[in-house]
Amino acid sequence: MNYEEFYAEYMAREKEMRDQIGSCQKYFKRAAKEMENGDLKNASKSMASLQEMAELSKKTSGDLLELAQSFDMNAYICGGEFAEQMLACCEDSGIDAKGENNVYEIFPYKVRLDGENAEVSLDRKKTPYLRPKSLVKYIKAQREKLMEAPFSPHDFAAELSHAYDLAITVHSSEKKIEVAKDGEVYLFELHKYLTPMKRFRRDYDVQNFAFDIARLISSGIGKIADGRSFQFGPNRKNEKAIRVVDRDSNENYFATVRFFES
Repeated sequence: MNYEEFYAEYMAREKEMRDQIGSCQKYFKRAAKEMENGDLKNASKSMASLQEMAELSKKTSGDLLELAQSFDMNAYICGGEFAEQMLACCEDSGIDAKGENNVYEIFPYKVRLDGENAEVSLDRKKTPYLRPKSLVKYIKAQREKLMEAPFSPHDFAAELSHAYDLAITVHSSEKKIEVAKDGEVYLFELHKYLTPMKRFRRDYDVQNFAFDIARLISSGIGKIADGRSFQFGPNRKNEKAIRVVDRDSNENYFATVRFFES
């Protein structure tokens, strides 16, 4: 199944419908003018043409309905064709996409495909875009809006450093030994400090966090106000890493960060 092929067939029928509706409007306006002038003979002819065209457009609208109902969206998603065409659209648009088993990351969004209910969700919200091309177009537009949104890398780095310092203090308290003040701390842990309540994490999830990290790295700043530098690092445990994709679609996996005196 291919939605673009199906849509091309629909567009051909839609043109027929549009032409027929145009003809209906033409005959209706003509009949209205003729009735206004008292030209009943020609008005009757125009109304007969209008009725004929209306019957034809009724048949065409029925064909369009039948065509729309013939596309099995459940099978389209379950069979993998939707995902395949979505990923192809991402590649054509220069958008980084990765995933499997109906869960895909189109940074910084998570796309979930539900074949059973014929639904596509973007960050847990149902979307009406069940055409891969339209979905990718929408995501691209949203990404561009995010990129253009005001962002202060200095403020974000400062907030991240506050969460980092708190984590170091907590580690020292829990272990009852002094922990290195410039040691590595997991980013997942800092995200929890930045979003202490569950409802905050819904509004600022790990994907948003990763997006801000990408913008921080792209900004080129290397120090915070107190003079400390910061460094993001990888980890052998993939489940601990956060996938970060920069503006040029370069992919990195970061698990930790450390703030240290240069």
